[in-house]
Amino acid sequence: MSMVNIKIEGKDYQVDSSLTVLQAARQCGYDIPSLCTWQDGKCSLASCRVCLVAVKGARGLVASCVYPVNEGMEISISDPKATAARRTSVELLLSNHSMNCQACSKNGQCELLEVARIVGAREDMYKGVKTPTTYDDVAPGIVRDTSKCILCGRCIEVCKQYQGIGVLGFENRGFKAIVGPAENRSFADSPCIQCGQCVNVCPTGALMEKSEIELVDEALKAGKKVIVQTAPAVRAAIAEEFGEKIGTSGTAKMCAALHRLGFYRVFDTNFGADLTIMEEASELVERIKNGGVLPMITSCSPGWINFIELNYPELTDHLSTCKSPHQMMGAIIKTYYAEKHGIDPKEIFTVSVMPCTAKKTENKRPQMEVDGLRDVDAVLTTRELAKMIRRAGINWNRLPNETFDDDLIGEYTGAGVIFGVTGGVMEAAVRSAYNMITGKELEPVEFMPVRGFEGIKEASVEINGIKLNLCVASTTKNAKIIMDDIKAGKSKYNFIEIMACPGGCINGGGQPFVKPIFLPNEDLDIMETYRQKRASVLYKEDEGKEVRRSHLNKDIQKLYADYLEKPGSHKSHKLLHTTYNKDRVKFPCK
Repeated sequence: MSMVNIKIEGKDYQVDSSLTVLQAARQCGYDIPSLCTWQDGKCSLASCRVCLVAVKGARGLVASCVYPVNEGMEISISDPKATAARRTSVELLLSNHSMNCQACSKNGQCELLEVARIVGAREDMYKGVKTPTTYDDVAPGIVRDTSKCILCGRCIEVCKQYQGIGVLGFENRGFKAIVGPAENRSFADSPCIQCGQCVNVCPTGALMEKSEIELVDEALKAGKKVIVQTAPAVRAAIAEEFGEKIGTSGTAKMCAALHRLGFYRVFDTNFGADLTIMEEASELVERIKNGGVLPMITSCSPGWINFIELNYPELTDHLSTCKSPHQMMGAIIKTYYAEKHGIDPKEIFTVSVMPCTAKKTENKRPQMEVDGLRDVDAVLTTRELAKMIRRAGINWNRLPNETFDDDLIGEYTGAGVIFGVTGGVMEAAVRSAYNMITGKELEPVEFMPVRGFEGIKEASVEINGIKLNLCVASTTKNAKIIMDDIKAGKSKYNFIEIMACPGGCINGGGQPFVKPIFLPNEDLDIMETYRQKRASVLYKEDEGKEVRRSHLNKDIQKLYADYLEKPGSHKSHKLLHTTYNKDRVKFPCK
């Protein structure tokens, strides 16, 4: 790493020579506004022109997000021409922007309005015709409203750079330019996997999850027994919505809030995660012993399921047939739980609070029902739950610490908790698969080789003389590498975990936004560490649980003894397993 000497506002600094002016300024304590940078100051388009600064010797103002530092550079952020130009850039963006801020889902988290405040943008400086609008709410998970789009290109970059799909791009030219799928199609008519990573980086309300709060309201109003479950990753981030630092566990206050929102029962999806491990580990063992299709690939991430069905339908036999944990949980609530409590399952309305926008597509799959009853009736994101809590006037900071309901399906283990982070499903499965094969417990319980945030991780474990080669992949861009090897017959793995989102569910498309402009009290390196901080919440809860292996969950043991018989039984397959679509329209990855 070579260093260079620069001046910012006349002060001397030494910075890494690989940085842009914007990155260097932020490291030195200066916040230059920007709207097209999408991660850690990275930018490939320099489209918004909001980060203009003066550099001595340069021809005119420069876009700090792409302009590299060099030895002896002198930078002025407060130069009168630069401050005026930044204000004009924002005023031009506002002139073509839908200003229904009160009704906008991004209200309070809109970077455009925050930057307008910072640069002192004046009202209605430029008036005229606006670009024709596309409003797309056909797909189950994501809504696109081009009237709020500022053409920053963040969504394009994250879809291409992280996911390797490239669904989004610029359509048309000049004043008619918009961002959308090819030919301005609906997300529903494109290879979009509904992962929501584009929503996470969008600075305005141009991309948002499709809300199902009204469905929950209607069920509560109708007097249904509305049963809610929350995914493990939700507890790792929900507190952020109420001003707490990233890495703060929200489990206890979240339970208290859910009880006050009027839900009939408040359950943890971790029970469903433990159940998934019982079925999935059993399936893996059966495939290994009886010559089933290998490698077997996990099926918990619905964005990943959309990806394989659209791009590798011929390889879907490699997928575990297990439903995801919240779908299993929904099926058990409407059968086992309903039967044991004498409740008509038609009177039950199941709600899943998930970190994921793709879960909104998963629960609508035709396969996700049993005897005409949907496993899950509504899916809310972490952000939607926060909206419901605020709407109800619940003061998060004054909530007591409460627990999930302990009612037949209330117990969960540490193995279920770590499902929310990349490698967690693999680690939980290894803990139980080892026991199923040997009758003994794997020690130590932590399987460290699959932890961490590398895009592709490899590990192996020997069980009774059988060596299992394992792989964990995060993002569909990395999944494509794994799938191409399987397709070419070159894969060396027996078991593979794939999560669509970078870092797993903790970074799902429905999680609280991580925007440095709204997080002044967080560490400077927050964009590099927020996933680790959220993951630490789950690992700490796992460490604190007395029972850390799914097969030792007493409620799970009772469920099999009283109802399901054993993992992989006929009833288990009816309720907890699924099939995949090999005939979906095929959209090759770009």
